[in-house]
Amino acid sequence: MVKVEVTMEVGADGVAIIKMNNPPVNALAVTVLAGLKEKYDEAMRRNDVKAIVVTGNGGRFSGGFDINVLQEVQQTGNLSHLGRVSVDLMINTIEDAKKPSVAAIQGLALGGGLELAMSCHARISTPKAQLGLPELQLGIIPGFGVMFCIGTQRLPRLVGLQKAVEIMLLSKSIMSEEGSKLGLIDAVVSPGELMTTARMWALDIAERRRPWIISLKRTDKLESLGEAREILKFARAQAKKTAPNLPHPQLCLDVIEEGIVAGGLAGVLKEEKGFNDIILSETAKGLVHFFFSQRATTKVPGVTDLGLKPRQIKKVAVLGGGLMGSGIATSLVLSNIPVVLKEVNAGFLQQGINRISANLKSRVKKGSMTQEKFEKTMSLITGAVDYAEFRNVDMVIEAVIEKISLKQEIFSDLEKICPAHCILATNTSTIDLNLIGAKTHVQDRIVGAHFFSPAHVMPLLEIVRTEKTSPQIIVDLINVGKNIKKVPIVVGNCTGFAVNRMFFPYTQSAHMLAVLGVDIYRIDKVITSFGMPMGPFRLQDLVGYEVSIEVGKQFVTAFGDRTFKTPLTELMIENKRAGEKNGKGYYIYDEKRRASPAPEVKEIIEQARKNSKIMPDGKPIVVTDREILEMIFFPVVNETCRVLDEGIAIKASDLDVSSVLGMGFPAYRGGIIFWGDSIGAGHIYSSLKKWSESYGGLFKPSAYLEERAARGIPLSAPVAARNFGSRL
Repeated sequence: MVKVEVTMEVGADGVAIIKMNNPPVNALAVTVLAGLKEKYDEAMRRNDVKAIVVTGNGGRFSGGFDINVLQEVQQTGNLSHLGRVSVDLMINTIEDAKKPSVAAIQGLALGGGLELAMSCHARISTPKAQLGLPELQLGIIPGFGVMFCIGTQRLPRLVGLQKAVEIMLLSKSIMSEEGSKLGLIDAVVSPGELMTTARMWALDIAERRRPWIISLKRTDKLESLGEAREILKFARAQAKKTAPNLPHPQLCLDVIEEGIVAGGLAGVLKEEKGFNDIILSETAKGLVHFFFSQRATTKVPGVTDLGLKPRQIKKVAVLGGGLMGSGIATSLVLSNIPVVLKEVNAGFLQQGINRISANLKSRVKKGSMTQEKFEKTMSLITGAVDYAEFRNVDMVIEAVIEKISLKQEIFSDLEKICPAHCILATNTSTIDLNLIGAKTHVQDRIVGAHFFSPAHVMPLLEIVRTEKTSPQIIVDLINVGKNIKKVPIVVGNCTGFAVNRMFFPYTQSAHMLAVLGVDIYRIDKVITSFGMPMGPFRLQDLVGYEVSIEVGKQFVTAFGDRTFKTPLTELMIENKRAGEKNGKGYYIYDEKRRASPAPEVKEIIEQARKNSKIMPDGKPIVVTDREILEMIFFPVVNETCRVLDEGIAIKASDLDVSSVLGMGFPAYRGGIIFWGDSIGAGHIYSSLKKWSESYGGLFKPSAYLEERAARGIPLSAPVAARNFGSRL
């Protein structure tokens, strides 16, 4: 095991090199912080030390504070785990010391790592080092409050308020080259020159050949007070618009303003107080939980603990060049994986290639891809209208229409044509994999690779395994997912798998409320106010009504005892409404796809209510916004409990990640199960039981939920002693 330590070596030139060693990113664990304080105190005492260079081992400066401590604080409520080094280490020990410090940066300096560098009197970096303060992603403020609460104070003084606000509120990282232009980095040098330059720079400061700059006391980069307040006013309005339910962006701006008005130290003290409140907030707990949950998705018992190593995937074939197939192909070529794109004829093939080209050109237009890179990436695509090119591919991803007979025919062909090691994957969103592979003899190589639309943008990859899928295939696909910058979630085989199955009650509950007399635009507003990117009716306009009906049939067949068959969607089609497709759905869409309520839909909804005949005494039900929210999301929590109980998912945290990345559930609420636990199983169970008695099986509580409610056990607690392999 690698020893976590901070070392110090003093050279003949009188420069002490203090080096952090805590692989892989030199996280600032409590022991590292204590080591820094100890070595700095020693350097201050020693007469042979003139100046200090602080750096990190292994080609990285520091990735920031050890987030495990944050989780421990949130679980225990004990803030003393953090200590208080914002003043003691960053200001008293480093910045106000009688000997100067220079940060020698390689690789990255993020969060607390960047703050440590900013407390030094100069910063020297290698090219392409990543710099940033990403703490807002964790529901806290830069950076880590009582541990490092000067990110909001130093960054504006080094780069100016406008740029600092952008970096902090967007959790945006910049490269060292940009940092140099902004004034955050004093010099960018090659890796071979880094330590020599940093040593000379530190000596130059000590001997007054270079200025001795204390960042916290600088004001030359700050805008005038009036201009600063205008910048902060605009930032507050933007934060309120984009993150209305989050308190920490506003607190961050308050702290920045305090520092500008009353001085850096006053800002530090205000931030320290604010952090104590925010760290234990529900939003911070949710975001920290989501962070750790994402990191855990690739740990799959019985698969990733077998010692299997992923095989190299050198070429992938994609069947189908529609929106999904072209998106999948785009994801692959963006990660330099050659793709064979197959279509049924040359016309459809060209359309598919054009879609990939359009996906990539949008990056060129935004400036995130050069024309040269675009051409090189497009050269990775080979078009095909037959299977000749499939004889040397390592994986095939089928992305054709959801027709069982067609998929069976395709997989039968693939078995005969593809090499014996080839992974045979399907992008189906609902169809049982056993049906797809029923006519093959290679079911150990068949796996689901369910991307979410648009596939080159959405970050989730749902890996679906059957009882026969080889662990090696799963390990390979997990690795592919990581290589193409997706978050892979391994789930079992059932109708809808994990994400679509969890959320099928979402739309059905909304439709039931609509025919019970609740205004559909009110429903959508309640759901978006909760934090979803769009409400269920706006979402159905986007997805399309035909797709909704076809998917709905699958769930009615599989889970008929707890589905609600709405008449509304078919009535919309009968009235020649198709959502965004023709600009007329529950909403009307202009040429820029901006939505506004469609008054004429009221008559269609009234007809659906008459057809359903479920309104009590023929009158609309009276519900609060809170009841609307619960009647839509409690059935989702309930179905998620069934997914866990059946072993379709191994960990509740996997379903939290799936709900956020697959369906847009707000990350700051931690995910669907985490949110359910914050509400409490007891309340969810009693509410569902009451509604099921009035409105039927859609709301019937699952046995899993009933048991957890009765015993007071969290929904997220592991399912006792289960052989998951037998259920997947």
